[in-house]
Amino acid sequence: MIHAVLIFNTSGVARLTKFYTPLHQSSPTVVQKIFSLVHTRPVGLCNFLDAPELEAFLGNKDEVGGRWQVVYRNYATLFFVFVVDGAESELGILDLIQVFVECLDRAFENVCELDLVFHFDEVHHILGEIIQGGLVLEINVEEIDASVQQARKARKESFASANPLSLGMGNGLSSRGNLKTPLEWLTGKLTGVGAR
Repeated sequence: MIHAVLIFNTSGVARLTKFYTPLHQSSPTVVQKIFSLVHTRPVGLCNFLDAPELEAFLGNKDEVGGRWQVVYRNYATLFFVFVVDGAESELGILDLIQVFVECLDRAFENVCELDLVFHFDEVHHILGEIIQGGLVLEINVEEIDASVQQARKARKESFASANPLSLGMGNGLSSRGNLKTPLEWLTGKLTGVGAR
């Protein structure tokens, strides 16, 4: 099971934190502990490590073969970190990190740290398309991208229909009913002023 997904930069600032199990200590404390484990590792070592240090933060693993593992990948200035138990394949999680990054690249066209900061809701949505409740739902990048594009389209249509300043302009909606643009509304108010 996947217990946490974290993204942080090389300074240790968390850009995404998603925990699928309850924490025994505060979230920033856990993030700093995981950052200290990952950041101090030499580049030549493998991208996964056993982390018995996390038992104080996430609890004991009682089942057979139960152990906390940190699987991570470093892309430019970002660390993508998954905290898993012994039931997960380390190489499978590395592949899942690659799928996540490819989905982010498709959504933001060369994802960077600022995309994660300013579009955190979309990043959480993409992660939610891949993982729910600590279990992997989808690994097909095409399916995930189609779902994200569909949600983006629905969000834009919802905004256009609810925002009185847009009134559906530019999205192909021709029937506005009795809605007026702000300029039409103001013009109507101003022409009625002189009639009094």
